[in-house]
Amino acid sequence: MLVIGLTGGIATGKSTVSALLSTSGVPVIDADILAREVVAPGTRALSKIAACFGPHLILPDGSLDRKKLGSIIFNDETKRKIVNSIVHPAVTRAIALNILKCWIRGERMCVVDVPLLIEGGLWKWMGCVVVVCCSPEIQLRRLMDRDQCTRAEAEARLGSQLPITTKIAYADIVIDNSGSRSELEDQVRLCLKRLDRIVGRTWIVSWLFPPFGLLSVAWTLLVRMVLRAKPTSSMDRGNGK
Repeated sequence: MLVIGLTGGIATGKSTVSALLSTSGVPVIDADILAREVVAPGTRALSKIAACFGPHLILPDGSLDRKKLGSIIFNDETKRKIVNSIVHPAVTRAIALNILKCWIRGERMCVVDVPLLIEGGLWKWMGCVVVVCCSPEIQLRRLMDRDQCTRAEAEARLGSQLPITTKIAYADIVIDNSGSRSELEDQVRLCLKRLDRIVGRTWIVSWLFPPFGLLSVAWTLLVRMVLRAKPTSSMDRGNGK
């Protein structure tokens, strides 16, 4: 089974691509959804957060007061690292469990939708990395329209994130969402065709004979850890060349 890491920059259209892939029948594992689930009432991660920062972060219904937690860690790097050290491992375990479920079902591929795929190092564990991008000016305009913020505020937000050009350097496939919705849909269809070619027929062998699948995964991970994807033309990648 091919595990595909999907990421992009803020307001580049990653969520739209994720939805299109899901509509096409590809299982999508959404890290944002899992991040909410791992701190749901009664979870170990929520208990750890309450133990570190106090029970006042728990609302009457037993859920996490995200707004209050956000105000605590917003300008405190140390506290933010503590929260990340609790939440990120829990999310990683949840992603691994969902990937295992896809493999048990006999899926040919699955998509792991992670905004911080590159920053968090999870790209190393993916069989293929897809990055959604668009031109800087379009990204800025979309962010301003979406969040109803000023140009300066949007530029500050973009400036605090890893540049999309850096993310592209890790990509096996780049989807350029600078055009229309129909153009994006065409690129997603081309992306799926390329992914189908990557999967081929070996997935059947991997599923029927787990040792072969484990060896294949080990080889993929070894290559990713030793060699970092090299930047190439976004047009070539987007067209599957």
